[in-house]
Amino acid sequence: MPEIKVGLIGAGGIAGAHIRGYREHAARIGVTAVADVVPEAVAARAEELGATPYADYRQMLEAEELDAVDICLPHHLHRDAIVAAAEAGKHILCEKPLCLTAAEAADVRAAVSAAGVTLMCAHNQLFLPAVAKAKELLDAGTIGTVFEVRTTDSFYNDFDPSTMGWRASAATSGGGELIDTGYHPTYLLLHLAGGKPVEATAMLSTHRLKFMEGEDSAQVLVRFDNGVVGQLVTSWAYQPAAVTERFSVVGSEGALHSDGNSLTIRPRSGEVETIELEPVDGFVAEIGHFADSLLGKTRPLHTEEEGIAVLGILLAAYEGARTKTIAPVLS
Repeated sequence: MPEIKVGLIGAGGIAGAHIRGYREHAARIGVTAVADVVPEAVAARAEELGATPYADYRQMLEAEELDAVDICLPHHLHRDAIVAAAEAGKHILCEKPLCLTAAEAADVRAAVSAAGVTLMCAHNQLFLPAVAKAKELLDAGTIGTVFEVRTTDSFYNDFDPSTMGWRASAATSGGGELIDTGYHPTYLLLHLAGGKPVEATAMLSTHRLKFMEGEDSAQVLVRFDNGVVGQLVTSWAYQPAAVTERFSVVGSEGALHSDGNSLTIRPRSGEVETIELEPVDGFVAEIGHFADSLLGKTRPLHTEEEGIAVLGILLAAYEGARTKTIAPVLS
């Protein structure tokens, strides 16, 4: 048996990416039970993992001796699963977004705090080597005081009405592309900016996926309390131009940018340096970090606090787009 026994809540597509991580770190952490309301899905995952299947995660929480849960549910179900797991005394790994509203965020924070459990947000792109190296350089002051951060996460999505499922509805997704794929460049923006978000706005578009209730593309501006201004572009409608950076940071003493693999540092004076980095599977690294945090009793990179900050940016961006204003980020 692994040192950390995990109950998987949700047996759908994203669970497969997490399972790669559990296989890689099998001695330390593993799935021993799985819950899903779809009989075929839970049966298949249970057989794949050698785990006990459940139709109801609440029954799983009562019946199984688990150390933690991994929540891989549709967005609108996250809050209830987090609260139930916390009340059962289980540590939590939760897929993005953490939850959908300020009220749900308050419930999550209260439940996790009252139970004294660890909640880690499944922000897998934090574990990309270029991101980790950039954060190390920024914290060391390599490019001085940070002025601007930009992030991009766009691709041509071939969703159609028959394959989009719950993501087509704002009630179950929480909005559109911005709160889904757009969540990744938002937490990356937060991570690299190094401050607390205070205000945001957005321009939302539906360029191509007209059958969606929400947007298929977004451009967002965010101001942080340390003076950093962030901007992000995200879309399911199109592949970005080839010269588009995955992320970039400009500071008083230079700049850095990345295509997601290599990292280029361009100081105001001195030689330009490009660091080539070995790619890693961010999901595998994420599961390893979760195990490290629980076994070592250390704080994960992003807990519910960062998850709530990311949600705050997104809610302010949506409000700014709706009212054509710059909206405050509520904490």
